[in-house]
Amino acid sequence: MTLKIGIIGCGGIANGKHMPALKQVKEVEMVAFCDIDEAKAIKAKADFGSESTKVYTDYKELLKDELIDVIHVCTPNNSHAEISIAGLHADKHVMCEKPMAKTSEEARAMLAAAKETGKKLTIGYQNRFRTDSQYLHAACSDGDLGEIYVGKAHAIRRRAVPTWGVFLDEEAQGGGPLIDIGTHALDLTLWMMDNYKPKYVVGNAYHKLSSTKNAANAWGPWDPEKFTVEDSAFGFITMENGASITLEASWAINSLDVDEAKTSLSGTKAGADMKNGLTINGEDRGLLYQKKVELETGGVDFYDGAGTDPAVVEAQSWVNAIINDTEPVVKPEQALVVTEILEAIYKSSELGEPVFLNK
Repeated sequence: MTLKIGIIGCGGIANGKHMPALKQVKEVEMVAFCDIDEAKAIKAKADFGSESTKVYTDYKELLKDELIDVIHVCTPNNSHAEISIAGLHADKHVMCEKPMAKTSEEARAMLAAAKETGKKLTIGYQNRFRTDSQYLHAACSDGDLGEIYVGKAHAIRRRAVPTWGVFLDEEAQGGGPLIDIGTHALDLTLWMMDNYKPKYVVGNAYHKLSSTKNAANAWGPWDPEKFTVEDSAFGFITMENGASITLEASWAINSLDVDEAKTSLSGTKAGADMKNGLTINGEDRGLLYQKKVELETGGVDFYDGAGTDPAVVEAQSWVNAIINDTEPVVKPEQALVVTEILEAIYKSSELGEPVFLNK
């Protein structure tokens, strides 16, 4: 069986992740590329398509093609919901790049559309498919850590502000580092804890360094006039069962404690830390121990042939779920909770008070 895939949005994330990964999955064919900038779609066709591949500038025209089985939504956050919902109602399975949506209301509408149409919907949290993530998740699922009651989600860059596209545009993206990279760290933490019932959130979003002119930055100085999102954000989440999660995210901050898309966990039997490699810690026979987990290279067992590139493993897993009619690893219900928490952090920062969820 060969799945026909259409790519909507042919910018950075499509070229950096989705299209190269799908090219390595034998059960798929990319048959259509869409971008409001036609030159980007034409280049995508040249790089990843064939002579018969179609090019569009309007995603609604692409969705009319009944031969397309799946779409990948790789557009700015403010169009995730609109395109995903339209795709589901056009009888397509949908892989939407993270975050699920700009707002929780939009994310809930996406989930409702998936349930109404019976089509599959997943969100692009590829860090779940790293070898260390797979190992730690298996350990958590097997109860090696016991009850996990404290989690820390790490997404700290010292000076790495993305200066291209619409990353700095609050209207298009809904936020900055919190919604961009904090979302990955939070997804990992919730997934490891298997806890998707937040009670309340306290958060702060900062605009402290964004006004700096000619700032040192990995991708060159940013334009302070266009930097309308936060440069860092921090949240404290209390779950319904009393567990707590600390979330930290920044593109620019004066700190050397940097790491990204990582989690640290504390359980009743043991703890785990992904920073600087995966380490398990605990107490045994009256002695404290630290165990550095040496993860050998090689394929993840249940995604045979996909290798260890998380993007490729993610793509193969997604395709397998469609072909075998099984649930995707990243369930939309889980991604919705991530969006709800991120939104609550922004709201808490704006109001200066805790925000309660699921009331």
